[in-house]
Amino acid sequence: MRKDIIRKVFAVNLALLILMALPAHRPVEINSDKKTKVDIVIYGGTAAGVIAAHTAKKMGKSVLLIEPGTHLGGMTSGGLGQTDIGNKYAISGLSLDFYRRIGKHYGKFEQWIFEPHVAKKYLQQYLDEAGIKVTYNRRIVNASKSGASITSIELENSQSPAKATNTIVEAAMFIDCSYEGDLMAKAGVSYSVGREANSEYNETINGVQFMTGHQFPNGIDPYKIPGKPESGLLWGISSEKLLPDGTGDKKAQAYNYRICLTSDPKNQVSITRPDGYDSTRYELLVRLMNKQPERKTLNDYFIWSGMPNKKTDINNRNGFSTDMIGMNYDYPDADYAKRAAIIKDHEVYTKGLLYFVGHDPRVPEELRKEMQKWGYPKDEYTENGNWSPQLYIREARRMVGNYVMTQANCQGKEVVTDGVGMAAYGMDSHNCQRIVVNGMVKNEGNVEVHGFGPYPISYGSIVPKQKECTNLFVPVCLSATHIAYGSIRMEPVFMVLAQSAAVAASMAIDSKVPVQQVNVKKLQGNLKVNPLANGSVQHILVDNEDKARTKISGNWNTTKRGSYGPTVLSSDTTSKEIQSVRFIPEITKDGKYKAYMYLPKLAGLSSIIPLKISDGKSEKDILIKTADIQVIGQTSGEWVLLGTYDLAKGEKAFVEISNKNADGLVFADAVMMVPDFK
Repeated sequence: MRKDIIRKVFAVNLALLILMALPAHRPVEINSDKKTKVDIVIYGGTAAGVIAAHTAKKMGKSVLLIEPGTHLGGMTSGGLGQTDIGNKYAISGLSLDFYRRIGKHYGKFEQWIFEPHVAKKYLQQYLDEAGIKVTYNRRIVNASKSGASITSIELENSQSPAKATNTIVEAAMFIDCSYEGDLMAKAGVSYSVGREANSEYNETINGVQFMTGHQFPNGIDPYKIPGKPESGLLWGISSEKLLPDGTGDKKAQAYNYRICLTSDPKNQVSITRPDGYDSTRYELLVRLMNKQPERKTLNDYFIWSGMPNKKTDINNRNGFSTDMIGMNYDYPDADYAKRAAIIKDHEVYTKGLLYFVGHDPRVPEELRKEMQKWGYPKDEYTENGNWSPQLYIREARRMVGNYVMTQANCQGKEVVTDGVGMAAYGMDSHNCQRIVVNGMVKNEGNVEVHGFGPYPISYGSIVPKQKECTNLFVPVCLSATHIAYGSIRMEPVFMVLAQSAAVAASMAIDSKVPVQQVNVKKLQGNLKVNPLANGSVQHILVDNEDKARTKISGNWNTTKRGSYGPTVLSSDTTSKEIQSVRFIPEITKDGKYKAYMYLPKLAGLSSIIPLKISDGKSEKDILIKTADIQVIGQTSGEWVLLGTYDLAKGEKAFVEISNKNADGLVFADAVMMVPDFK
């Protein structure tokens, strides 16, 4: 087994040396007066699109990255700085590398919360390293096919569309990294919009779901004149009736902006009344505030997450907030003009909400004063009036591909063997409609089901059915039910799947086979031995699940709570015996390595964690004070640096975690050696 891995690493490195010796590809640009032809077209300059383009270029292919607008990075650089992770174990390859680059920027090993412009800087860095120039302001209007193969796509100028200026791009392979799946749709690939009925895929939390999350309290009147239905419903409330749980429909979960504000007066642009402002849109918020007068902070009405340098990533909270519920149903299949109108309406609503909370006299004074301390950051979105150019399209079209990911996959009841990425977040849906139930205003559609570990995402879910298209990958609008997509639809996961798609696209070109016939085992092997697409070693990881590389002494319990990966080992506090877990990495190359251990900060944790580290020649005792470790972002733990060591190739080095002199629980979860070669 070890020899096979060594052979694979040698083969990858040899291929890279050959590619480096070849003449470098010049950046591909659209030729306005004739057809442009490349190996791989990536449509959508999202973070996934960037990673796909970088990977494809590193695989030696000519690449064209097309962004319909002017913004690079999608939601990753569009305000979603509070990264939804679920479990860091699920994030691999260039996606993980991105969060380590962000970490280095902030003086950390990894960082999962960040400012928008910082994310954009490092996404652009990937393109610069690969010599890729983005084609901006070009959007798809048509896809031509020969049989089941896309031969070319037609693009129009997004800012001044005119048939005479349209351009044609030909390619062997296409990767749709857009949030809308427009390339997929133009290619005639099957897709779904909205929510499937539970009965369609034998699920339990799909379709209509009337739950308590992000909900109005009882007793809030929905009518313009309270108690008088004949006066009509307040803005934002639908007259539709509540259908039974599990009923399918075409409603999309709510969109919003992830808002970046700053409390730094020197970096502020004031929150002013936007054009199109309509205070009647926020009447429900006034009634909600009156119903709960004890709630007088911004965090009572927004998820107000702090970002570096006194900034925020603001998200929806409770019954009435930044989600513009029910106003996006037309978006997935709308034409470009209609979409632009929907996006603008969301912008006006959101800016209006911030202004309303800060200035309307019906808002409690404490809330108004708190809001007035914030403003738009001068150093963010400078090309777009300091406002994010990316609406959070949580879900639009979803391909119906070779394999459909479902609730059973998320919960581990069905496990695919052709996994090319992992997900770990809970099944999550924002509300889909605001209606009247028993004379009261209520939201419907919110689902938040957690409690399961990382699970593989099928290769079959990022490729269409072969009869529909043989040269297309869809790693963002992938094949999943509404509720399974709610778990998968996280930015780092999209990046992982995009890298897998780019490697598979290169393999399909080289083997001259349809994407459905790519050798998935070879693809999985490539992703494992070449995670950074450049032949280098990313890290050497030993998880507690790796029985061959862990030596356990004493009585340790296995739990899933707060683990890195599927499980974590926890010491037995009822026993007085010394318990230890030794992690033994296989070092593949002599050199300096930074050693890390993963520390879940969970209830009952000991104030100290004793460790013993060996570089293969000598041993060293280390004592970790757990109070010094700060967990940042949506994760239960952090990687703790144990020092830098000269390690020789082989299996002589180790990290041993024990409960010696511990005054609480000790967790043995994972260790990692990260190359620090000069």
